[in-house]
Amino acid sequence: MHIRNITVAPATFLSPMAGLTDSTFRRLIKRLGGCGLVMTEFTSAEGLTRHSVKSKRMLFYYEEERPITAQLFGSEPNRLAEAARMVEDLGFDAIDLNLGCPAKKVVKSCGGSALLRDQKLLGIILRKIRVSTRLPFTIKIRSGWSDSEIVAVEVGKMAEDLGVEAITLHPRTRVQGFSGKADWTIIRRLKAHLKIPVIGNGDIISPRDALQMRKLTGCDGVMIGRGALTNPWIFCQINEIEKGLPITQPNIAAKYGLIRDYFSLLFEESTPGAIGKMKQFASWFTHAVPGGAVLRKGIYASRDEAEVMDLIEEFFQKTLVSESQVMGY
Repeated sequence: MHIRNITVAPATFLSPMAGLTDSTFRRLIKRLGGCGLVMTEFTSAEGLTRHSVKSKRMLFYYEEERPITAQLFGSEPNRLAEAARMVEDLGFDAIDLNLGCPAKKVVKSCGGSALLRDQKLLGIILRKIRVSTRLPFTIKIRSGWSDSEIVAVEVGKMAEDLGVEAITLHPRTRVQGFSGKADWTIIRRLKAHLKIPVIGNGDIISPRDALQMRKLTGCDGVMIGRGALTNPWIFCQINEIEKGLPITQPNIAAKYGLIRDYFSLLFEESTPGAIGKMKQFASWFTHAVPGGAVLRKGIYASRDEAEVMDLIEEFFQKTLVSESQVMGY
């Protein structure tokens, strides 16, 4: 699919997730293959324009991550316009406005999904951003604030009229948060009303979920969040299914290699809070590994990076030996 001059091939996107999709994780996903576009963690326009070190760090990226979109959030039109200009100066391929975050801290200041309830302000913001940057401009929304306030089609049509060039829909309401089921029928309705690309998001846990979403909704692309945390191979698996190729089924050795690669990237970057990210990644990634609960317990109790690495090495060496014995090697 195309977003103006950006070719997204395959038409698969890594969802921006706060505290999770930093440059280290994005590069890991890109190196595995099959992901057409990645986004930064959502970044405060207020923080960025006030030159917050944290906000600037969230917009750090490597060339190998391209095409890459910077995602912003906020509610003050002039701040967002200034932040959009800064994003363009940083060399990003596109800019995205977050209209879906349900977090209380964000919606309290009328950011994220709260803007779906104030379409007058949202219209002003979209216009301001559109005239402030030459970059392709996209938005990510929820279906609405609540079941009685479903506004996806209304917001989508306004956004298209104001120059937004693609829209991602996570069809849950703000009230739902991440509970219940995503209503894919709303993605289908949105696609039927718009000419710009529509990207579907929500409840894609397996590669076949992605294909099913496309079939049922007609969406132009799919965005995957939590499904990529527990299965980073999901993008290349989707690509393999579409090409009629055998699906990659990572064995214990491949999983060990991926954890080790991720940790190595963290060390290379001297990533702030590396120990927390190591624990976080290991907890997602070892759910499908036999005996993973024991490893997770040990990692949670670890006090430094070296201790985590020692536990990983010991666990996987034993697991690999056991697997070899079972296979008769």
